[in-house]
Order: sequence, then structure tokens, then C-alpha cells
Amino acid sequence: MGYRNFDRPRTMTKAVCSDCGEECEVPFKPTEGRPVYCRTCWEKHRPPRRRY
Repeated sequence: MGYRNFDRPRTMTKAVCSDCGEECEVPFKPTEGRPVYCRTCWEKHRPPRRRY
């Protein structure tokens, strides 16, 4: 398994939501050609959670 450093603060990057056009911050560097969603729009687009 990968190691995560929870002590280090996340580096946030400013982006524009592909759905609503609002400016937002995301914890990754957006890749050109791939959509970026704000928190509200991500809830509409994310895959359903699997129930075990």
C-alpha cells in the first residue's frame, strides 16, 4: 500500500468547474482535456458508492 503523509498540508490549485463555471480549488493539478468539478457538481458526477 502507498504511504500518505497526513502531517503535510495539501497543495490546492485554483480551477474553474467544467459544469457551472465557478472558480474552485482542487487538491491536484488539473490535466488538460479532463473535466474539473467543484464540490457541488462532483456530487452529481461521481460514480455511485458500492455497498458491501
